[in-house]
Amino acid sequence: MKTSVFVEYQGLQVEEKDIIAKVKELWLNDGKKIKDIKDIKLYVKPEENAAYYVINDDFSGKIDL
Repeated sequence: MKTSVFVEYQGLQVEEKDIIAKVKELWLNDGKKIKDIKDIKLYVKPEENAAYYVINDDFSGKIDL
């Protein structure tokens, strides 16, 4: 079974997998390895056009949608 999650707000549509890809890219750019990711928490705030993330409870930040 394949699932897709989309966030839609005021004409903007973003797919969950695209947000996760951006977060993983930031992780890699920080010199870390994908295999070291244990969990990713996403907090999507469409009214701010942003998503906040926490990886492994110690790497966090904000990305624009």
